[in-house]
Amino acid sequence: MNSPLRFPFVSSIVLALTSFASADHHGDGAHIETTEVASGLYMLHGVGGFTGGNIGVSVGDDGVVMIDDSMPPFLDQLQEQLAVITDQPIAFLINTHVHGDHTGNNAALAKSGARIVAHERLRSRMKTDPESSDDGLPVITFTEEMSFYLNNQPARLIHTPHAHTDGDSIIVFTAANVIHAGDTFFRGLFPYIDLDSGGSVDGFIAAQERLLKLSDDQTKIIPGHGPLASKADLKRDLAMLKDAQKLVAGFIASDHDIDAILEANPLAKYHDDYNWGFITTERMTRTLYRSVAGR
Repeated sequence: MNSPLRFPFVSSIVLALTSFASADHHGDGAHIETTEVASGLYMLHGVGGFTGGNIGVSVGDDGVVMIDDSMPPFLDQLQEQLAVITDQPIAFLINTHVHGDHTGNNAALAKSGARIVAHERLRSRMKTDPESSDDGLPVITFTEEMSFYLNNQPARLIHTPHAHTDGDSIIVFTAANVIHAGDTFFRGLFPYIDLDSGGSVDGFIAAQERLLKLSDDQTKIIPGHGPLASKADLKRDLAMLKDAQKLVAGFIASDHDIDAILEANPLAKYHDDYNWGFITTERMTRTLYRSVAGR
C-alpha cells in the first residue's frame, strides 16, 4: 500500500508506523484531550500516541458542530471528551478531507443523528471507495464555499483546490478568529501531500498562502496534525516547503534523477526539525520530485 492514510478506514497497525504512535492504540498511552481555544470552541487532540487528526468542536444552543472525527478505536474516548464539554448532540459533522484518520467515525456518528458536511470531491471519493460505507457519506456538499451561522460562531467553509487532496476544506470561525486548517497544515512536520488523491505541492502552498491571508497575529490555527498554532508557525512551515520545493526543482533542472537527488539529500538541513515516521525526509523528497517533475 503506497498511501496508508488514503482510505477512510485505516488500520491501527499501519498508523502505528507514524512517529505519533508511541503507544498501543488500545492501551493507556494514546488518548484524546481537550483544549478550549475560544469561548465555545475546542480542539480535541491526541496525547501519548497517534489518535487521528485534530478535531474541532463548536458548542452552543444550536448543538454541537464537530470538525473531523478520528478513527473507530477512539470513538469511545471522543464521546467521553464531548460529554465533558456538553450534553448536546452532534448536529453537524464537517469533514476536512477524505482520509480515515479524519473520517473514521463518520458512519457511527451519522447513525446517532449527525449530518455530515464536506466538499463534493470528498463525497465522490468516498462513494467510489470499496472500503467506505454509504452510512458515512456526506449528506450536504459544496463546491467553493459555504457559511454556517450556528452557536453564535459564524464560520466559512472554504475549498482549497488540489492541496493535501482534491477535496480539502478549511473552516474559518470569523468572530472567534480561529481556523481549522485540516491537513493543509502539519505544524512542525513535513506535510503529507497525497498526490494520488488529487493533491499537489503547488496547491498545498497556495492553500497555506490563503490561510496566511485569513490570519493575523492573534489567530489560533488548529492544524490537521501537531499542536495548536499561530500565524508565525504557519509562516515558518510554509517557508520551509517553498525552499524545499526550490531545492528539489534545482536538481531536476540540472537533469538529476530521483536516485541522484536522494543521494544529494537536498532537504538535509530540515531533517532534524521536520522528519517524522510517516513523512520522512526521503519521502518528502520523493513527493517534491513527483510533483515538480510531473512523474
